[in-house]
Amino acid sequence: MTTIFVPREVTPGETRVAATPETVKRLIKLGYAVVVEAGAGAGSATPDADFTAAGATVEAGSRDAWGKADVILKVQPPMQHEALGAHEVDLMKQGALLIGFVWSVLAPELSQRLRDRGVSVIAMEAIPRISRAQKHDALSSQANLAGYKAVLMGADALKRIMPMLVTAAGTIKPARVVVMGAGVAGLQAIATARRLGAVVEATDVRPAVKEQVESLGAKFIDVPEARAEGEGGYAKELTKEQLERQRQVVAEHLVLADMIITTALIPGRKAPVLVPADVVKRMRPGSVIVDLAVQQGGNCELSEPGETVVREGVTIIGALNVPALVATDASAVYSRNLLAVVQDLTDKKAPGVIKLNLEDEVIEKSLIIHAGEVRHAPTREAVAALGQPAAASS
Repeated sequence: MTTIFVPREVTPGETRVAATPETVKRLIKLGYAVVVEAGAGAGSATPDADFTAAGATVEAGSRDAWGKADVILKVQPPMQHEALGAHEVDLMKQGALLIGFVWSVLAPELSQRLRDRGVSVIAMEAIPRISRAQKHDALSSQANLAGYKAVLMGADALKRIMPMLVTAAGTIKPARVVVMGAGVAGLQAIATARRLGAVVEATDVRPAVKEQVESLGAKFIDVPEARAEGEGGYAKELTKEQLERQRQVVAEHLVLADMIITTALIPGRKAPVLVPADVVKRMRPGSVIVDLAVQQGGNCELSEPGETVVREGVTIIGALNVPALVATDASAVYSRNLLAVVQDLTDKKAPGVIKLNLEDEVIEKSLIIHAGEVRHAPTREAVAALGQPAAASS
């Protein structure tokens, strides 16, 4: 029987887990044996007893638990496991399948290590943006929650309330919020800010999102000279001239905002700086910026990764791993994303058996490392840049 292992995440600050009792039950129904490391669900308020009741075997973290796993479900990329005195990749057996976020282009050394270990990898960040893969799309499921939480963090730091309030002492005007980037996180931020009663504006380099922004009750800040929609509906990098024009137009809206939520990311690239220091200086004291792009360099020039700082009287929140702040729900939806992947991998004629069908577009594009080869072209280039050849695939 194929064994699926769900380890406790060792990345500092990571509270999510790659399975829940709900998904454990469904994995077992598919014919798999599921082993969960003791304490894996502690950060998401899921006790070991709930996993046991769902049919999983709960074991203390050990080299043996890693070594006997055929499939490993993870949230964060493998890293050094201090308690076991080894890197998590080295704890995996040859031929094992890792499913989780890997960020392979940004971490070529890890990709090389996985390849050399003979581990196959399905990277959740490489799931294609196609209709059939929506149930697999972990980037969207986590971004959705991040957009929601960002507004609550901003509202908590703001020195005023969000909605308009009519009182005997006079009327309080609603807060003004600008959301930069109208992807999944941005749209959820717009919806949440509107529910809290704010007046919301939003901007994006993709003109196609204007209708979605307006349907949520926000005003779209259009910059015709700075439009750039890439493959798969993602934003693509602007030219220097386009970026400067966007900054000029949007700056006039930013300096009037009480809160700015930035979510603009370009796959595989450093986040564009959309809120430069001079704009922060012009903002009203007491305003708040929540930079959801801080892990990739930040959309605000003055953001500090993992820190909340005050610059020019403006509070700038650079929280890392925002989905982990709502770990119960983040784990629930992420584990369902992983379950969908495993369901597609399960041999329909042999329950509990993994079959890598490369004719399936979702599997073909997300299987970035397999059989000693780096199959994902951008990752292959990043590994090759280390000075060591990455085996090419057809």
